[in-house]
Amino acid sequence: MGILLALVPAIGWGIQPLIARKVGGTPANQIVGTGLGALLIGLIIWLIKGSVSGTAFWLSFGAGFLWSLGQVGQYISFTHLGVTRTMPISTGLQIIGTSLIGVLAFGEWPGNTAKLIGAVAILLVIIGVALTAITDHKGQGATSIGYGLSILVPTTIGYWAYGALPKMIHAAGIQLFFPEMLGIFVGSLIYALVRTKGAALGQKETWQNGFIGIVFGISSLAYIFAAQSAGVATAFVITQLNVVVSTLGAMLLLHEGKSHRELRYTLVGLGLIVIGSMMTATL
Repeated sequence: MGILLALVPAIGWGIQPLIARKVGGTPANQIVGTGLGALLIGLIIWLIKGSVSGTAFWLSFGAGFLWSLGQVGQYISFTHLGVTRTMPISTGLQIIGTSLIGVLAFGEWPGNTAKLIGAVAILLVIIGVALTAITDHKGQGATSIGYGLSILVPTTIGYWAYGALPKMIHAAGIQLFFPEMLGIFVGSLIYALVRTKGAALGQKETWQNGFIGIVFGISSLAYIFAAQSAGVATAFVITQLNVVVSTLGAMLLLHEGKSHRELRYTLVGLGLIVIGSMMTATL
C-alpha cells in the first residue's frame, strides 16, 4: 500500500508542470492558483486532523512560505528553459541541497562509508543535471537558458527550506500540513501583490491554475501516508520518478522538441539523477 501511495506524488508532482503549461497564464497566475488549491486541501485536513501550534506552527508556515519562492522560480524558468530542462535541473538541485543540509545540520549520513557513498551520489546527480542542460541551440537560446538558470538556482533555496524546517519539529507530518499550505498561499499572495499589484487575483487563469494546487496538496498528503507505511527512504525514491514523468510528458504532450543528441543526453541524465536520489535515500 505504501508503494502505491508513493506513486501518487510521483505522478502528481510530475504532471504539475504539464498542467501549468497547458492552462497557461503568467507565473503570477500559476503561483496564486497553486496557493489557492493548496490552501483548500490544507483547510480540509485542518478540519479533520487539526494542526500544530506555537513555534511548530510558524516553522511549518515558514517552510510553506519559502516553498512558494522555489515554485515561482520554477514557473518563471518554464518560460525560458522549458519543462524538459527546468525539472531535471530543479530536482537535481533539490537533491543536492537537501542532502548537504541533512549532513551538515542534522548529522545524517553517519560514518565515513555513508559519506563516501553520499558524495558519489551527489556527483552522479550533478553530472545528470549537466547532461540534461546540454543544448544544441546557440545565440538567443543560450541567453534565455542563462537567464532561466539565474532565476531557478537561487530560488531553489525555498525548496531546501521546505525540506529542512519540518525536521526541527517533533510532530506528526499530518499536523504540519495546514500551516505549510497556509504558508504557500500567503507566499503566493505576496508575490502577486508585488508583481502584479493584485491584478492576477481577478484573472481567470489564476483560478484555472488552482487545479495545480489541488494536485500538489493531494500528492503531498499521499507522501505523508506513504512515508509512514513504506518508510521515508522508499517513499522518497519512488516520488523522485516525478522528474521522469514531467520531462517525458513535456516532450510527448507539450511537444518540447529535442535533437537526437539532446534527447540522448537528457535520458542518460535522468537516469543518473534517479540513481543518485536512490543512493542518498538508502543512507
